Amino acid sequence: MRKTLSVAAAAMIAALTGCGSPTPMPPVAQVNLPRFMGDWYVIAGIPTWPERASFNAVESYALLPDGRIQTTFRYRHGGFDAKVKTMRPEGTVEPNTGNAIWGMQFIWPIQAEYVIAYVDENYQQTIIGRSKRDYVWIMARTPTLPDADYARLVDKVRELGYDPALLRRVPQQWPEQGPEPRTYPQAGIDPDRPAR
Repeated sequence: MRKTLSVAAAAMIAALTGCGSPTPMPPVAQVNLPRFMGDWYVIAGIPTWPERASFNAVESYALLPDGRIQTTFRYRHGGFDAKVKTMRPEGTVEPNTGNAIWGMQFIWPIQAEYVIAYVDENYQQTIIGRSKRDYVWIMARTPTLPDADYARLVDKVRELGYDPALLRRVPQQWPEQGPEPRTYPQAGIDPDRPAR
């Protein structure tokens, strides 16, 4: 299992890090961290490898006493009736960024870039991006969005430098009827995930 975990961790790190100096992802000017905490349903995104067949994906944030952000990403892999898988990376807010740029740590000591590129004034819709323009996530406090809201957010994704044709809508169906969650707290990695 340790070898499988190491391979999975390496694959996740490779997906979220990389070389080069792309144009920085523009963050919002200021994020009110307490308001940003809580559950966000993943509406659509250009997904990482583990997310490509995700259903009912939800990202949850909790502010820790030391200022770090405990993150819980839960999803069902491959269908609404699949078992829940959970990853638990920790976010660290970069100083002097208005709380809008985080380092997301899946395995020590590497932190993946996480940029809050958009959040509405009511903290109901957000877009998370990366300077490499490889992954992006549209999230909301509700599991679905009106078509007009979704179209507006897709336009923002385009303005940020992404190809909207690569977006995958995440199927959301609530309340859930599937099996109970499986949790993988070690380094936030699912050891059962096959290596590429």
